Amino acid sequence: MAKLSVKDIQAEALKIIQAHPGGIRYSDLISKILELSPETPRNTVGGSVWNLDAVRPDAVRKPSRGLFQPFGVGQPPEPKQVSKAKEEDFYESFGGWLKNELDEVTDVVALGGASFRTKWGTPDVLGVYKPLASNLIKFQVEIVSAEVKTNPVEAITAFGQAVAYRLFSAKTYVAMAASISEDDLSRLESLCMLFGVGLALFDLNPKVPNYRIRMRAQRFSADMFYVNELADRLKTQEPETFEKLFR
Repeated sequence: MAKLSVKDIQAEALKIIQAHPGGIRYSDLISKILELSPETPRNTVGGSVWNLDAVRPDAVRKPSRGLFQPFGVGQPPEPKQVSKAKEEDFYESFGGWLKNELDEVTDVVALGGASFRTKWGTPDVLGVYKPLASNLIKFQVEIVSAEVKTNPVEAITAFGQAVAYRLFSAKTYVAMAASISEDDLSRLESLCMLFGVGLALFDLNPKVPNYRIRMRAQRFSADMFYVNELADRLKTQEPETFEKLFR
């Protein structure tokens, strides 16, 4: 196929967008057009579609940054569960991934959401990053907390909980099922970026969750009052967990 003109590019883009009622990312849209016409320069394609929602407001909308959606479709239906896997099926594996893949913790445990029965909740996964005997320069123990959600509808709940865990955590993560819609993922990603919360996605397959990082968590100073409150609750209610993490 010969090089496409601006009008040709926009026409192809509209067809592609119409075929994706749930929305399509800018980079994916560019890639699909280049597959149709490899001879067309990438910059020409990008310059022709980046503001397609302004050029064709009757046909295209941008529900969030970098996401194109057919106009009039409205919010896509909430994604349905494609697996009967429960959240707790992923606690241990995500903790292991934080430790072995991201190297964010030296010790980690799966706690679950209701261990302490407090209104501020309990992290699904709790880990610590602490100095090892081999470290020449010692440092203060850091707590890392994570919230795991298999239901994409609970994305904002997961984010709120992760932010609350910053009271006693140096870093917090949200692990979200990859079945989340592009629109919701874009919003969640933006919130995590603003508040320094780490974000990971996973497949709803406990045997092969395929965790992948979207953004690393930023480090913050925890409030030592709440750090000690957490430690006290752990020592009282989960003494074995306390010993594993803090001894």
